[in-house]
Amino acid sequence: MAAISALKGTRFNWQTVTAATLGFWLSCSLMLDCIIMPGMYVSGMMTQPGFATAGYSIFWLFNRIELLCAAGVLTGVLALANTHERFARRRWTIALSLLLVAIPVLYTYTLTPMMGALGLQLDWFTADQAIAPAMSQMHNSYWALELTKLAAGLGMLGFLANFVTES
Repeated sequence: MAAISALKGTRFNWQTVTAATLGFWLSCSLMLDCIIMPGMYVSGMMTQPGFATAGYSIFWLFNRIELLCAAGVLTGVLALANTHERFARRRWTIALSLLLVAIPVLYTYTLTPMMGALGLQLDWFTADQAIAPAMSQMHNSYWALELTKLAAGLGMLGFLANFVTES
């Protein structure tokens, strides 16, 4: 019973949880974008006929993790805005966290399914198939969203690191 009463007085540190979630999310994105995908490209995996299915599977899983992280960041920002007036006055943090939610939603429900469908090799009798021009446009959209996510996430992370909660 003493353990329950001891926990009653402590406050949940939303700033730390939000910053840790955001740091985890950004580091996983950078690892995927800068290590895993270039490694697959250099090893020649992207030219294999089954790569579209494998790539879709990787991104299907990673997009769900991104959605969970984005939801965690939005929850933390809303909790901080609700509990700290100084944080609530900076409404751009809520807008930035909503942008960070919108990006994985676009990945999950628009970009990844369309890229997966374009990459599937449906004609098994043709040995060499060219990459569809729409695929290059989608890759450019992906990288633009990825850079936006990185800039917004680093901005939010910097703000969380500099925000000192009033005691």
